[in-house]
Amino acid sequence: MSVSRCVSLFSRLQRRISAQPVRCTALSCHVSPGSVFLHQPHQAGAVVCSRKVSSNSSSPKPPDTSLFVPVSLKTDTPVDGSVGAELTQPLDKSELLKIMNRFYKRKEMQKLAADHGLDARLFHQAFISFRKYVLEMTSLTAELHIILSDICYGAGHVDDIYPYFMRHAKQIFPMLDCMDDLRKISDLRLPANWYPEARAIQRKVVFHAGPTNSGKTYHAIQRFLSAKSGVYCGPLKLLAHEIFEKSNTAGVACDLVTGEERSFMDPEGRAAGHVACTIEMCSVTTPCLCADEIHVCGESAAIDFIRELMYSTGEEVEVHNYQRLTPFSVLDQAVESLDNLRPGDCVVCFSKNDIYSISRQIEARGLECAVIYGSLPPGTKLSQAKKFNDPEDPCKILVATDAIGMGLNLSIKRIIFNSLIKPNTNDKGEKQMETISTSQALQIAGRAGRFSSKFKEGEVTTMYRDDLPILKEILSHSVDPIETAGLHPTAEQIEMFAYHLPDATLSNLVDIFVSLSQVDGVYFVCNIDDFKFLADMIQHIPLNLRSRYVFCTAPINKKQPFVCTSFLKFARQFSRDEPLTFDWVCRHVNWPVAPPKNIKDLVHLEAVHDVCDLYLWLSYRFMDMFPDTALVREIQKELDDIIQEGVRNITRLIRATDPAITDPLQTQASRRGRSGTASSNYLTSSKGQRGQRDSGEVSDGSLAGRLVKDGLLTPDLLRQLQREWSEQKPNPTNQRALDTEAHHNNNKGRRKKKK
Repeated sequence: MSVSRCVSLFSRLQRRISAQPVRCTALSCHVSPGSVFLHQPHQAGAVVCSRKVSSNSSSPKPPDTSLFVPVSLKTDTPVDGSVGAELTQPLDKSELLKIMNRFYKRKEMQKLAADHGLDARLFHQAFISFRKYVLEMTSLTAELHIILSDICYGAGHVDDIYPYFMRHAKQIFPMLDCMDDLRKISDLRLPANWYPEARAIQRKVVFHAGPTNSGKTYHAIQRFLSAKSGVYCGPLKLLAHEIFEKSNTAGVACDLVTGEERSFMDPEGRAAGHVACTIEMCSVTTPCLCADEIHVCGESAAIDFIRELMYSTGEEVEVHNYQRLTPFSVLDQAVESLDNLRPGDCVVCFSKNDIYSISRQIEARGLECAVIYGSLPPGTKLSQAKKFNDPEDPCKILVATDAIGMGLNLSIKRIIFNSLIKPNTNDKGEKQMETISTSQALQIAGRAGRFSSKFKEGEVTTMYRDDLPILKEILSHSVDPIETAGLHPTAEQIEMFAYHLPDATLSNLVDIFVSLSQVDGVYFVCNIDDFKFLADMIQHIPLNLRSRYVFCTAPINKKQPFVCTSFLKFARQFSRDEPLTFDWVCRHVNWPVAPPKNIKDLVHLEAVHDVCDLYLWLSYRFMDMFPDTALVREIQKELDDIIQEGVRNITRLIRATDPAITDPLQTQASRRGRSGTASSNYLTSSKGQRGQRDSGEVSDGSLAGRLVKDGLLTPDLLRQLQREWSEQKPNPTNQRALDTEAHHNNNKGRRKKKK
């Protein structure tokens, strides 16, 4: 297990899991009458591990008032009607405007308002609203009318307006009156105290520490199988399925529970003593979760963090250290050409487009290759893995993304990094390219030479010569220690917020919660951007808060337009209280579907598979509204077979997708070279910055540059187009020489040294 896939379930075990959307460096967890085993990759969970320590503040932090959205007030006529005007005189609007502006400029009033929670931003917004109210209302309350009249005629002071101004401010900003309550609700300190049942027992905590392929998971599972009862928690369906099958094969009855699937071994549906589940489905209300014995699996970088967590519960951690069972070595030579591939090789890319390009080039050389990437259905991934592992199958090459690092057993001799650059999204939601971290490199490299495979020793190298010293430097560093874990607001906490702020949107409620939240030094509040994305998408649809919250925790790929559209339609149909039947789903996805004719068709079928997953996930939360689980599961299995067939013929699909090539594109391709090569100026000067470097953004405004920048064309595809165009000329350039030249040009002109 890599460090980034490391320990975080302890907080998870101490929080309600089924109700939270959780992004976690998940772990797996087994439980016996006393045994819980935790296992981890980076995906859903309630706790996310990090290396940046958050500050521990004892005093409440000031709220982010930019998140306070003013409530629109109804302009109803006051019950006392025009009594104020009858007792005094009608008010002159021009005089009122002067009075309002004098009040606004009074520093004393601004300071007094600040003491009551109105900072400069809120004071200004409240004043604008109050002035509009005073000037546009046909009749004011008798009390306010008389005060304003007295000020107009010199019988009162402008400061007399303050109580009425504050009353108005608290009406449009209701959070001002309940700030103390909101702070208490969002206080996330001491999460260990949230579960008194677990605190009432003294538990044995065992941490299995070691790199990939060290046997740490095996030893924890043996304890899981020997226990009277237990729960295994993993971040991936593939991992949960693997333990489910291993347990039952070993004669230990084990149920399967994932977000989209339930399998019970008992014909009558009675729960087995053992359960393999995805982490978000783990129920902390089951007695075995308050276990006498908990097993956690992860890298050594998480040991101190786990101990720190256990200090808060008064429990000690027993550490078992493991060494890698089979060695892997970093070669001194890069592959440099696909002509040099050999059986047992795995070419690792970080984009699907690179997968398509390389797999086509491999098969053009008369070799068969298997393909694995993240968005493929689990069945297709397993099918491709089986094809690659089968010694009788002619397929001896694997082309994959870093998806191979999680949940798949593969017989790989040599890992070849086609690139050391991985697309990433920063905290602002901006797309950027970064060099892979030490943890990521180790997780992928560790797939070479597995103990259970025919290759007892593994090898690691790069496709391009310039990347090799960079890879060696990355792997030479130790993994940064994990120092913090993330917490996510629960549905119950958001409901309590909504009670005090009934007019706020769900997205705004979560923003205010995070703004006011307080955490201990070993915790931070999780990034909630994905949750807010879905919340904003369905904000206009009338749903009760709990249903809206559950919809927003659905695991969907927001980069897939068809999946997002389906999510929106599901929510709209649900809001009408109309069940989403099998026929309705078939009409929506145009079932039955045709086999893919090109890559675009294949990508769409992958999205349809995700939509089926979404239906199944929602069906276990709203059974009455998503009633046809079995039928949808049947078409999903059929769809998986269609996708598998498409992946087997991926070269034909790529060929059918190739765009026309023009001379200007070839010209720009020769300028750009390859963007997948890591800069030789790989920096190691500051902790936490290792692996980051200049992303090499396209600086020209050419068509090729724009396509690469927008993610519509990868550098590898660009290079392939360049080669094919060159081959159409009278004197074709040698392919290998062209690759080398493009790579050399890239290193000379494209990369900037990071300062």
